[in-house]
Amino acid sequence: MAEPNEPTSQKYSVQRFPAVADKNDSAGYNRCANWVQAVSHGFHQQRRDDEYLAKTLAAYQADGRELTGVYTNGPVPEHSLGADVPVATYATMRKALNIGFGRQLESNLVTAVTVRGTHRRQGILRGMITADLESAKDDGLAMAALTASEGSIYGRFGFGVATFERSIKVDTGPRFRMKGQPEGTVEVADPSVLMDLAPQVFERVQRLSPGSADRQEYYRLLAAGSIGQDGKPDTSVRCALHYDLSGALDGYVSYRFKGWDHKPYTMEIVDLVAATNAAYLDLWRFLGSIDLIEDVTWAEAPVDDPLAWALEDPRCIEASEIRDMLWLRILDVQAALQARHYASAGRLVLEVRDPLTLAAGTWVLESDGGTAVVSEAAGQSADLSMDVSDLASIYLGAVSPVTLTAAGRIQEKSAGAAFLAGQLFAVERPAHCLTHF
Repeated sequence: MAEPNEPTSQKYSVQRFPAVADKNDSAGYNRCANWVQAVSHGFHQQRRDDEYLAKTLAAYQADGRELTGVYTNGPVPEHSLGADVPVATYATMRKALNIGFGRQLESNLVTAVTVRGTHRRQGILRGMITADLESAKDDGLAMAALTASEGSIYGRFGFGVATFERSIKVDTGPRFRMKGQPEGTVEVADPSVLMDLAPQVFERVQRLSPGSADRQEYYRLLAAGSIGQDGKPDTSVRCALHYDLSGALDGYVSYRFKGWDHKPYTMEIVDLVAATNAAYLDLWRFLGSIDLIEDVTWAEAPVDDPLAWALEDPRCIEASEIRDMLWLRILDVQAALQARHYASAGRLVLEVRDPLTLAAGTWVLESDGGTAVVSEAAGQSADLSMDVSDLASIYLGAVSPVTLTAAGRIQEKSAGAAFLAGQLFAVERPAHCLTHF
């Protein structure tokens, strides 16, 4: 990996290494443990104990994570964090992204990006991101993705918001009544079964949900209560499974009680994964039927939520403001566009600007209402002109090109081109990503 910043390259060194979970490799394990501690510091979390480190590094190794640390060269001031603790962190893993109509695109998932406050404005962040995106493109990947803790950072690196989510609180008191009838059965189970079952159910969801990113190891541990925020088993986690009319498992919910001191009495969803519409609604019927509970909360609910339309009184749902979730970064425009299925036929010439010059150019997209041929425009006039981040935002249909044109982000050079782009980039159901990383 390249140095983060040429003028200060003598001040810092960059190391990239795989996650190591084997304590017999003491050098590799300790380097990774120090890296995890630096990430915790960057996100204002508690210092991690040995149990947390062991579980986390085992999960990281299972994911095939590549870790990057930026280290100060030479001695550090007395009593400060040692030189073996990175001043900046960055990690990647390669996972599938559902890009609509069941198509999967291997993508470079970026996570654990931190820069210690005392080392900012040294070009470290730009160096890490630029070098990694260049490396991913060189490896033949057309897409990178991340979930952002701050919304103002990544647009300048060509990332665009591609899915949204919201937090909800559902009143499950007397007002909670759902239309229709159950189309399956729900049974309570020991949450430990989700260690095996959660990935199986999610694999079905991954195939069906535009915007879904394949999950990392951590999620089955979380859903099963095998690991909590402190790295120890979360014995408060419970789970219920949904079976369709044939008896096949097609959904689950894991949840925890927030305690008798929390008023009103509330159940918090840890993970809710449903491979069918019936499973989703039946799991909500179950949650709404739990004795003594007055509210159910969920931090990762979809914006276009069928629950609101299934309730007799949709005002049972109290929702937060909509927030960005998945950000995409197109690395190869031609490959990314050709990988998609298109909902309608049409032809567009797209001019794409890129602040990092990785994906700039003008491209002709010709769709027959299914596949598309994408080629360089060779001097043809553009119908639409946009930044690569805007192309990422319309790629899964999460934002209308007409809206971005009205906002001044997309320039429409041919009348009706933005509307046509909206038809072309539509996906079969609203894009939603259940996987933070």
